[in-house]
Amino acid sequence: MYRILFVCHGNICRSPMAESVMADLIERNGYGNFVAVSSAAAHTDEIGSPPHRGTVEILRRKGVPLVPHIARLMTERDGEDYDLLIGMDRWNVEDMKEIVGEKNANKAHMLLEFSDRPRSISDPWYTGNFDDAYRDIAEGCEGLIAYLRREKIVG
Repeated sequence: MYRILFVCHGNICRSPMAESVMADLIERNGYGNFVAVSSAAAHTDEIGSPPHRGTVEILRRKGVPLVPHIARLMTERDGEDYDLLIGMDRWNVEDMKEIVGEKNANKAHMLLEFSDRPRSISDPWYTGNFDDAYRDIAEGCEGLIAYLRREKIVG
């Protein structure tokens, strides 16, 4: 099983949105026996919290099932347990590298590195724009599915 961990600052907006979008894509493509996804926070601000209401609402509007979720903190062990560590912005990637250490730092990437236009995904906690975050996350997850195919992780 290939394991992917999505990470954002607090694990209530972007990373649970990415986890849900990717889980839906995995299911729709029949890859559930090959790929598993989860999400975590780089910081302790929201540990134990449910997904932000803006995340819940945009996923509902887009018809994407929300993965059951309570925010948790990323750990050094996640660097061992996951094959890819996917952050939403460059700050998340730096935080992930620090958390997992040098041995697993090479697993850390920004989600939109898998798209044709690598960039950070704005945090809707600050911008209030969950539509833009969803659009960028969907783009990144589609690119990640294409990467998994190219790498022959999935058929």
